[in-house]
Amino acid sequence: MNPIIEFCISNLGMGGYEAMQKLEEDPDLDIVEYGCLDHCDLCAETLYALVNGEIVTGNSPDDLVKNIYQYIEENPMF
Repeated sequence: MNPIIEFCISNLGMGGYEAMQKLEEDPDLDIVEYGCLDHCDLCAETLYALVNGEIVTGNSPDDLVKNIYQYIEENPMF
């Protein structure tokens, strides 16, 4: 089972799309985008994604990608 990375479509428009594109290149991740993830305050302030249901943020697309991989490494699924 791969880690699931969820993106809000509104956050993708704020710069998260670049991060999502980079993560989609990894066949060991499952990437999903939704119309809304119900974190509107966070969405308006920073880039974020849900990683296995937990919020991970970043100040830039590269920072978000780095933080997502760090979260996955520190929180293995098994």
